This record gives sequence, C-alpha cells and structure tokens, in this order.
Amino acid sequence: MATLTKIHPDGTEEVKEQGARVEAIQWDKETGRSKVVDHKPVIGCSLLVGSVTARTYSDQDWWLTTPITEMIQEIYDTQGRPLKFKFKTNNSIYELRF
Repeated sequence: MATLTKIHPDGTEEVKEQGARVEAIQWDKETGRSKVVDHKPVIGCSLLVGSVTARTYSDQDWWLTTPITEMIQEIYDTQGRPLKFKFKTNNSIYELRF
C-alpha cells in the first residue's frame, strides 16, 4: 500500500492519503480529458493516490496533486521496484512511499 505525505515548508509532515491506487494522470489542455500514463510520479502529470474501491461513505477516498514539476528523489529496490519518491508540484512538496 502506498502512502502520500505532504511536506510543509516548516518541515512537518502530513499524511494526505494511503491506498493501493497510484496513478500518474496526464491532462489534455485542449479537451480537459485525462489518461493514466504510469503508476508512479511523472513530471508534468498529477498524482492520484487512494483506494481502489470505496472504503468510506465520504465524497473522497483519494488525493490528487497538482502537476509534478520536479523529481527530488527516486529510490528503487535491488529488483527495480519503486520504494520512495520525493517530488515538487506547482505548490507543494510530497513524498510517496510504497
């Protein structure tokens, strides 16, 4: 299960969402439509993290970032599986751990 944490300017961390669903979403500026292009952070894409199925009766079981502008850190295990990503969006810094 993935955990998306927002890192505030003062260094404090806030867990925004957890779940098996991790999707890099690319937006078409002309049509407003979107498509999933990967299952890890991708520069230029928004990142959606959350539940594959609804787990509550609330309106939202996921978190969607603004587009990613910079990858700060990428860590993979010895077999190439993603472990941790730290990245900047238009207005925040996040860390995604698998």
